[in-house]
Parts: sequence; structure tokens; C-alpha cells
Amino acid sequence: MLSAWYVAVPVGAVLGFLSGLGVGGGSLLILWLTLVLGMEPLAARGINLMFFVPSAVIACLFRWKQGTLPLKKVLPAAAAGCAAAALFVWVGTWMEPEGLKRLFGALLLVTGLRELFYRPRKAR
Repeated sequence: MLSAWYVAVPVGAVLGFLSGLGVGGGSLLILWLTLVLGMEPLAARGINLMFFVPSAVIACLFRWKQGTLPLKKVLPAAAAGCAAAALFVWVGTWMEPEGLKRLFGALLLVTGLRELFYRPRKAR
């Protein structure tokens, strides 16, 4: 059984490690929960939020201690992100689950393609 603790703990540790690196462990967690464990997307998103918040807080604390987290830039972005999240959670309550699945799949596809083909511009 894939949902046993001896599988869940190593998977969670690997995804937490990837989240700490900024790779997108939360997106991978949703894929794991829905595709491998067969969980409903709504429950998977809720678990992802419970996974993401502590991971993000810990990563931010470490980055802040390293001096690589410019709070003057991050705090306005975080406030805007929270406002947008609240707005789109509300919008999401009015959408059909199938439409949300398709939008999320498209987002993952576009993000993955960007990561594969993005080349930084050379400094002038």
C-alpha cells in the first residue's frame, strides 16, 4: 500500500528538500497525491497548503539569516500574493472542478516548458 508511513515519510522528505531548493515540491506533492494515491484534487490541494506553509516559512527564515531575502522587495510581493490568492480562492469556488484541473494542468505545462527552455539574458 503506497499510503503507508514508510513510503509517505521518504516522499515527504524528498519533496520538502525540493521545496527548500525552490524546485516546486508542492506541485510534485499534488501530482503524487492525485496520480499515485488517487486522492481527490480538493483534498490534495488542502494537504499541499499544510505542507507548503511550514516549508516556506523555514526556507524564508534561512534565506533571511543568509542575507539573501530583501524584505523591502519581498513584503509587497507577499502582500500582493496573499490578496491574489484570496481573490482566486473565491473565484475557484464558483468554477467547476474539471475546469480547475485543466487550468492547473496548463499552468504546470507552461511552467515546465519555461524551465526547460528559459535562457537568462547576458548582462550588458
